Amino acid sequence: MVAKKKNPNAVALGSRGGKARAERLSADELSAIGKKGAMERLKSLSGSKRKEIARKAVKARWAKARKLEEK
Repeated sequence: MVAKKKNPNAVALGSRGGKARAERLSADELSAIGKKGAMERLKSLSGSKRKEIARKAVKARWAKARKLEEK
């Protein structure tokens, strides 16, 4: 199967539209959109993969907390 090439002009125009919209949205609106995307991504992952991601997040939070305590 041969990959179909995208029109570079259409790609550039599409990204401009997304960036312009993002600039008009508030932080709360951007956060809500991000949460929707995260939930859809989680639906497609297996339980073991979700667990792996959660463990990595916990380790990152603990590392950050330790770093702040050292200051």
